Amino acid sequence: MTYLNILRRLAYYQQFDELRDGAESYLAESGDISVLPLLAFAYASLGQRDQVESLLVRIDEQMEHLDSGARVDLAAVYILTMRVDDARALLESVLQDDAKHALALARLAWCCAHDNQLQQAQKLYEQSEAIEPGRLQLYTNLIQLCLEQDDHEAAQLWLDKAIVSFEHVYDDLPEHVAELQTTHLRCLQLEIWVADEAFARVEEWLEEKRESIEEDEWCGLLTSYAAQLGKHDRQDQGSEALRKGLKYYPEKIELHEQLAELEQVQGHFMQGMHLLRRAIKLAEEQEKMTAGLWARLSSVCLHRSDEQARFAAEKAVGIAEALEVDEQHPEAMLKNLRLQAKNALAQVESQEQNFEEADKLFRELLDDNAWFLPALQGLGQQQMQRGKIDEAVELFERVKEIAPAKGYSALINARQFPDDEETLNKIEKAARQPSMEGAVSAGLLFQLASAWEKQKDYDKAFGMAQEANDASRRFLKYDGKEHRNSCARTRAAFCPELYEHRKERGSDSTLPVFVLGMPRSGTTLIEQILAGHSEIFGAGELGVIPQVVQGLERWERHVGSGRQYPDCVDDLNPYVSAGIAENVLKELQEFDESAKHVVDKLPHNFENVGLIKFLFPNAKIISVRRDPRDIAISNYFTDYQAKHGGMGFAYDLTSIGEQLADHNLLMHHWHELFPGEILEINYEDVVDDTEGSARKMLDYIGVEWEPQVLAFNELDRPVKTASVWQVRQPIYKTSKAKWMRYEKHLEPLIAGTNAKIEPDPITDMARLPVPGLLVDGVALYEEGKLDEAEYKFKQLMHHVPEHAAANFMVGSIYVQKHHLQEGIALMEKGHEQCPWNKNWSNDLIQAYELNGETGKAETLRQKGVKKTGAGKNDALELVDDENIH
Repeated sequence: MTYLNILRRLAYYQQFDELRDGAESYLAESGDISVLPLLAFAYASLGQRDQVESLLVRIDEQMEHLDSGARVDLAAVYILTMRVDDARALLESVLQDDAKHALALARLAWCCAHDNQLQQAQKLYEQSEAIEPGRLQLYTNLIQLCLEQDDHEAAQLWLDKAIVSFEHVYDDLPEHVAELQTTHLRCLQLEIWVADEAFARVEEWLEEKRESIEEDEWCGLLTSYAAQLGKHDRQDQGSEALRKGLKYYPEKIELHEQLAELEQVQGHFMQGMHLLRRAIKLAEEQEKMTAGLWARLSSVCLHRSDEQARFAAEKAVGIAEALEVDEQHPEAMLKNLRLQAKNALAQVESQEQNFEEADKLFRELLDDNAWFLPALQGLGQQQMQRGKIDEAVELFERVKEIAPAKGYSALINARQFPDDEETLNKIEKAARQPSMEGAVSAGLLFQLASAWEKQKDYDKAFGMAQEANDASRRFLKYDGKEHRNSCARTRAAFCPELYEHRKERGSDSTLPVFVLGMPRSGTTLIEQILAGHSEIFGAGELGVIPQVVQGLERWERHVGSGRQYPDCVDDLNPYVSAGIAENVLKELQEFDESAKHVVDKLPHNFENVGLIKFLFPNAKIISVRRDPRDIAISNYFTDYQAKHGGMGFAYDLTSIGEQLADHNLLMHHWHELFPGEILEINYEDVVDDTEGSARKMLDYIGVEWEPQVLAFNELDRPVKTASVWQVRQPIYKTSKAKWMRYEKHLEPLIAGTNAKIEPDPITDMARLPVPGLLVDGVALYEEGKLDEAEYKFKQLMHHVPEHAAANFMVGSIYVQKHHLQEGIALMEKGHEQCPWNKNWSNDLIQAYELNGETGKAETLRQKGVKKTGAGKNDALELVDDENIH
């Protein structure tokens, strides 16, 4: 093997530090220019962009002297630096001379995939694999390509092939490379399972792995799983998985970081801040670096509190500057930490409109590293706000060279646009530059819609908004029929009988106050007014109630009931519902222990009023109403950065109309179910008589009048929603009847709003007469009261015949009563629904052996199940109430 091929092997296994050192040494000793592309590849992979650009100039001068191998190496550098057209041209020239160059074919396939030529990409990958099989990166790319085309079966086949190939070379790999590749393959398996929505399988697999692999490796798999859930718009589920992981490893900093990121993506900034503070505290206790965590905390705090953001940024800068280079803190690491810390401070100065100081800091950062992405974005956004469009566009062009999608989305974050038409035309030209997002940048078009509205060119404004929504909707998966059916099921599940038969439930606390309503109805304004009161803390949009829903659904998967939320609420006994409520209260109290009330203003909690009143019968709920046409226009002109979480409807006027109708019917149901317990507040009344509306709300909550609530625009508290600028100003009336400007465009909205509400018939909702049948049955089973336990389980089976846990437990009881055939049949039925449950597998093996069916026992054992303890303990593990809480 030549030395160049040894270096290529280092590149293949992502050993970039070794590649850089080896390439530099080889170049100094031999002067062989063929190594230059590999050296550039190492620099690019290590983020040393200045060195890459310098080398590319030198390579360009020597291009005619590079052989095909070096040109293929150079194509990889072009790909890393997003010069895809250059890479493609170079690879095609190589293949003209050598049509069977496997690596050139694979890299050309990547370029085709990048350009959305998926079939051509797959063909090239398969040609490359046929010539040179066994390359794990090629299999990875093929798997990703199959997943992009929703061909999950093919993805699994390629993964199986990758695993076989890896097993053949495993013993020849350095230990750390083998470990890295093992983790990579496991993460690919997780990705395929998540794409298949095989969540129960993933959760049980992770439970098994937790007992057999190291803590760090398991936590890495969990964070990968959470990230995949986020990519599939299941951020709530990802958060729930991480919270469960933290129960096992409460001091794992990485889990806190990942959970904080997921919470931030969902707009739960206060929770993100709390998690990062916890991570910092843990890092200090474990004597680990905290500068990066402080910088991240500053970034999250910018959405909630400039003062806290500044404190965190200054803390990050101080810690980073005090660190000295040593074995634990190499120079490159320290340089990156200092860049992050200074950038955090620059962002704070910009947020506070200390533009000169921010400009100075951003430019110092770019002097240190001209390709530092956060500084390019930050300075570009600031220049947009200041009207320096040409320089902003130039900066974003540089961002686009590093990360094309971020280059375009950077404009979305700009809060102000100059009013002159020439500038707006420049922005529109930039918006129509094709990118990875597509032919247009939806974010820029949304901003232009607002700008043209300010210019009072309403037709042009609506045209921009319509085009932006059409472009955004291509990436959204919103099903209006599914939402309508979900609302109907919610109304059916939360019925008078539920509350009449379960009077002992939840908590009698009056701490929580829920402000809810359609998005853009004025919930932010209402929360801001309430938060001005000395006894009320405004926590913003929290995910505490959606997290309860996720926990309930995970529990139902765990026991194989086949039920989901909201059906399963009728199974919550007093102990479990009280435990859930106390956990929610604990999270709310962490925001401000001295507050008499904490406000959660998640708008879509209008769908969860039934659950809220089940857990907190005394909770105060304020429903905010506004002219539905104004709600519709405001939603249609808003680009929700986190388009998940039920906001997909906002990108289509008909869907907005349907959602308005669903909301109206749900609120009518809640008022009938809880007469006089929900306060209706009209946004227009707040605008016309702020004091009267404020007094009405405070009296409803039960606190004394305080006049400072009227100075809500002066309140020193963060606001994170799309209404952030409005609530910083005194009440204004220009937002009333705004719909009239767009009246001629509202026909789809009216059609959606007035369409007859016809959800699908509900034919599969089982209703339990009493809660806790499974939990109570297991408690009796533990006490050895098998007859009574059997009765409880059979009651549950009467209402939910396919309930896996109930079937399995009755089968287990039958086996203990020596009715082996009947018992085994029921155990098999339960196990078939939850084959991943190793405890059930062990019990079934024992039952087979008792019945003399050693062949079946051995077959099941060969599937990887190891014998553990008796069935009684396994049953108890099944209903551990922590799985619900």
